[in-house]
This record gives sequence, C-alpha cells and structure tokens, in this order.
Amino acid sequence: MMTKIAYIGAGSLQFGPIIVQDILMSTKLAKNDLEICLMDIEKSHLDHVMNHGQYVNEKLGRNAKIWTTTDSDEAIKKADFVICALEKDRNVYWSQDFHIPRKYGFKQVYGENGGVGSLFHALRNIKVIVGLARKMEELCPNAMLLNFSNPEHKICEAVTRLTSIKAVGLCHGVFMGRDQLSELLDVPLEDLQTKACGINHFTWFQEIRQISTGTDLYPKLKEIEQKGDWLAKWHELALGRILFRRFGQWPSPASNHYGEYLRWAEEFVIPQLQFFYDPYEGHPWENKQIPEGVYTVDRVDYEREWTKDWSKKLLPVGSTEDIELENEDGSFKSSGEIATLIMEAVVTDEKQWLEAVNVPNNGAIPNLPNDLVVEVPAYCDASGIQPIPMQPMPEGVAATIRLHASIHQLLVEAYQEQSKDKLLQAILIEPTVNSYRNAVDMCNEMLHLQKDVLPPLH
Repeated sequence: MMTKIAYIGAGSLQFGPIIVQDILMSTKLAKNDLEICLMDIEKSHLDHVMNHGQYVNEKLGRNAKIWTTTDSDEAIKKADFVICALEKDRNVYWSQDFHIPRKYGFKQVYGENGGVGSLFHALRNIKVIVGLARKMEELCPNAMLLNFSNPEHKICEAVTRLTSIKAVGLCHGVFMGRDQLSELLDVPLEDLQTKACGINHFTWFQEIRQISTGTDLYPKLKEIEQKGDWLAKWHELALGRILFRRFGQWPSPASNHYGEYLRWAEEFVIPQLQFFYDPYEGHPWENKQIPEGVYTVDRVDYEREWTKDWSKKLLPVGSTEDIELENEDGSFKSSGEIATLIMEAVVTDEKQWLEAVNVPNNGAIPNLPNDLVVEVPAYCDASGIQPIPMQPMPEGVAATIRLHASIHQLLVEAYQEQSKDKLLQAILIEPTVNSYRNAVDMCNEMLHLQKDVLPPLH
C-alpha cells in the first residue's frame, strides 16, 4: 500500500520543515510506500523545505518519495491526507484585522480567532480552503483534510457545512493549558489526565486528574489559585483566574486567546503591542514596513538592537533559524502537533487518543449546537475520528459559545450566498461591536482594503 500526503502551504519556513520532519520520523507511516507532495506558490521557500525533507529522509534511512509543485490540483490528486497551512501576506492583513476595528472603537483583543477582525480573517481563508475542499471532492474524495490554518473553527465549519470532505482542525492550545496546570499543580505532564472542550482558543477543562493516584486535582487547583499573587503571570493567566472563579472550570490556552471572545477582556489583557506602529509614518499595508506581532508582553525582546533595517522586508512567518529542529545528540525533534498521530491511526487502524480536535459537535457537548465545530478530545482509528462524549458546559460559558455559533453560521452563509447583509449581521452581534454606524463604516473599509483576497459579497 502507498500513503500519499499532500502538504498545501508547505513553504512556511517556520512550520514546513518541522511538520515534514514529524511525518518522516513516523515508523508507522514509513512502513508503507510513503509519498509526500509539498505544494506552495512560493517556489524559493518550497525548495528550502524540500531540501530539509530530503536531509531527514536520508538520515533516517527512509525511502519516502518527496516532491514539490506549485499546482494544488496536482498535489492533492489521489491523496490520502491533505495537510493545510495557508496564510496569504499574513502580517499585512492581520494588522488590518487588528487596527481597523479598533479604529472604530471595537476593543477586540487581537481579531485572530475571535473579535470582529476574525470575521475577515476567516473569510479570506474560507475562500481558499473551501475551494481546496471542493477540489478534493473531485480528486481525492476519501482523503482527510488536516487543517492548521486559523481561525480553525470558522474554517472547518465552512468546510463541513458546505462540502462532503472529512475535515479536522488542529491546534496546540489545550497543550498550553496542560502546561499551565502541570506547573501550577507541580504534577508532571505524563501524570496528568485531562479532558477539555469548548471552541478553539476557548476551551475548558472538565477533568483534571492525577493518573498515578486517581486524585481529582480541582480542589488543589482552587486552593493554589486563591493563594496566587495577582501579578504573577498576569498577562497569561489573570483573565483565566477570573473565569475559573466565576464559572468553575480552568480555561485554555491563555488570556490573550480566550479574551478574544469576551467584550470585557481588555481589563486583563494589554493588546496595544500587537502590530504596533506610528500611524503618522503611514499604515503598514501602505508603506510595506510590516511590524512584528507581539503575542504577549512578557515575550517582548527588550535587549534587541536599537537599529532596525527597514529595507529588508520581514519574512511572513520567520525562518528556520527561529526553531531548533535537532536535539543536542543529533536526533530529530518533534513538533508536538498531532497530525502525524491521526494519520498513523487511520493507516494502521490502531486506536489513538487525541487530546483535542476541532470537529462538528454532533452531540459530543450536549448543550451546544450539533453543526458547530467544537474542540473536544477524541479517539481515532481507520474509521476516522470519534469525539468523546462530554458533560454539558457551565451555562454562562455555553451561552457565550452559542452566540459565537450563530456568528459562525452567519459567516458561512455570508460566504455561501455572497451576502454582505449576512456578514453585517454577524458583525452586529459580535460582542466587541457597540455602534451600528461604526459597524457599517468599518465593514465597508475592510471590504475595500481586502477586496483582492475576500470572496465577493453583494
């Protein structure tokens, strides 16, 4: 048997090499004839990822066939799995998603996965990825789409509502939450059993248990949180601690992510550093001096050189020098992503536990809509992904998610019907929006600025 993996958007210099490395490190996938097709429109980046893949292929003694193309149809033809990691001119459009809504008074945190800016982020990627899924229906109808592109839930919901393709969204957010819990509770990760659910970047741990003792760790976590200094890890955890106190479950992945879904999050999150620039000098999308995004204030590099060479255009997603691909002993590192686990489970029919996947709810979380793409733990084997049944979510949390479920539905309908009216409806019920007039003006400006990459809306 041959396993063909098509990687669409493989030219990411930061993400591409490590994902290809993951695939080649898998002995289970390597048992069969393994074919990896790397596709991107940026040929120079693609060659770099290809060279790294060949290096790993040779060093591990694999016999995988690795090749590149700039034609997505050629890449996905007869594929078993399609990995998708797409983002066009990422920092240009992200800076618009962030700054334009805030210009009109909508105090969203980032506008990446939640917030009014995320609606435009979603539409740009839905246009491309639903198009990809429709091509999959023709060229590889039984293949699974493994999506890494954000906003995960909005994109996957468009694919699952509008096509027959099996799609799963993958994100490491819950793993960030597990890291927080391991540190706070002083319990090794391998001794920590958790179950979390919700929507992407807004997940809540229903179970936190120590494997070795079987102990429920929530009482211990409550005690530790109550004693914590409020300024300790403020930007990462302060909002989460308030949510834990009020709703009774620990959220993940961090304040600046789940804060995107809440109108009042800015009291706990400092977003102004995201794509900071002096508007007197012109906007980034006009002068092409795209600023670097700062996810959290504790990651600001205060020791960086004073002089910056603006003549060099920043790479959209960094370079391979940003991440270490090998350990000190020369062995290869794993990315920690679970795409390879899913492919192994499907190919070998060996049941695999998955900490978090984004799939249609279909009753997994009882008090959320069935069509909503939720983030839940699951098992996977040759029959596909089977979500784990979860308990109902706290009503205050469920109510928040149900509002965003309606936003997702309107957004998908806006794309499907090419309807500006449906998009405006989604904007008007977004929690950060507080003015009808400003909502209309903001929508018109965004549609004008991003007309080349958004789907047609009338």
